[in-house]
Amino acid sequence: MDLPLSDEAKAGASKTFFSKVKEELDIVPAKARIIEYWQEKAVFDAPDGEQTIQAAPRIQHPLGKCMASVALLAYILLAKYADALPLYRLEKILARYGGSISRTSMANWIIRLDDVFKPLINLLQEAQLSSDYLQADETRIQVLKEDSKVATSDKWMWLVRGGPPDKPVVVFHYDALRGEAVPSRLLDGFEGVLQTDGYAGYNKVCRDNPITRIGCWDHARRKFVEAGKATPKKKKGQKVSKADVALSKVRKLYAIEVRIKDLTPEQKTMQRQQLSQPVLDELKSWLQSNCSCVPKDSLTYKAIQYTLNQWTLLIGYCDDGQLNISNALAENAIRPFAVGRKNWLFADTSRGARASGTIYSLIETAKANGLEPYDYLQQVLTHIAAADTVEKIEALLPWNINAAHQQRQ
Repeated sequence: MDLPLSDEAKAGASKTFFSKVKEELDIVPAKARIIEYWQEKAVFDAPDGEQTIQAAPRIQHPLGKCMASVALLAYILLAKYADALPLYRLEKILARYGGSISRTSMANWIIRLDDVFKPLINLLQEAQLSSDYLQADETRIQVLKEDSKVATSDKWMWLVRGGPPDKPVVVFHYDALRGEAVPSRLLDGFEGVLQTDGYAGYNKVCRDNPITRIGCWDHARRKFVEAGKATPKKKKGQKVSKADVALSKVRKLYAIEVRIKDLTPEQKTMQRQQLSQPVLDELKSWLQSNCSCVPKDSLTYKAIQYTLNQWTLLIGYCDDGQLNISNALAENAIRPFAVGRKNWLFADTSRGARASGTIYSLIETAKANGLEPYDYLQQVLTHIAAADTVEKIEALLPWNINAAHQQRQ
């Protein structure tokens, strides 16, 4: 924006010039609009008097006859699943922008897109299962209409994160059950290392397949944090609680990870053997010595028991520098779902819950690959209707879109 002098102020000057004095971040508010498509048609006269018409090809839409543009669909998906806006609130926002769309219509579009995105999700799962290191987690979701389950019962959103180092994939999967059959189905064909919390539901898939399971120090540490908070505040001169002592030892393990985070996997393995293993040995000895010194009904006792019971799994990360000390990447990926759940509270049907898992998968995978989720969703929605071959669907994988974008630049 130019800030000119008045004619009177610059009268008699030998020259004038502009210098930048300020920058402001501005925003253009959203505005709904109607896009009209006019199809050109050519009429050809035949010698016999008949006429034929040639029409320009129409743009394929992922939902066929749908009043929402691909940009609007991408906006709705991002608003609900990345920004945690319930559809009833989004309905009011769009009305304020000048677009009248009911929450029912938006919900139906999301459910229909689940089938549209399915081939892409299948390719993402194939890429994920081809790796040798995955992380898994699960969290509750309330679904009102689920066969043989009451509305208030817990259903589950499962998450698997991992893939080739340069092709991270995050897959969400809804299931009404939390049994061991679910991870067995999700991890069918996987061979490698699986990192989870202490939930026993993952035991069977690791037992029946060439899968090595390792634990998560975040979960063990969290139990000592809870125990420390429950301990009465110590008075001046009193010794620190045993929960705090355990925490101080666990923090040493995390401090080592911070120091070696930029090393190669081989160097990390060596450093963990030299630095982390002595700390682990000392911690285990302390836990075994102090287990009988705290009340069995205390949180500190439960934290100690959990850590000792999980010990073999918890120390597994030391054997390979590619592995992480915790399941934090999976927990971070599932956190947007947990935030959204607080706002939209529940899914109405199992189809809606499955569709939600699909959209969360695309958004979190895009973020894991360094893509802006809205741009990625718009790219996929623009081209997926015409993707009638495996090669065309593969072109919509986030790392392929990212590579094509870098080439254009």
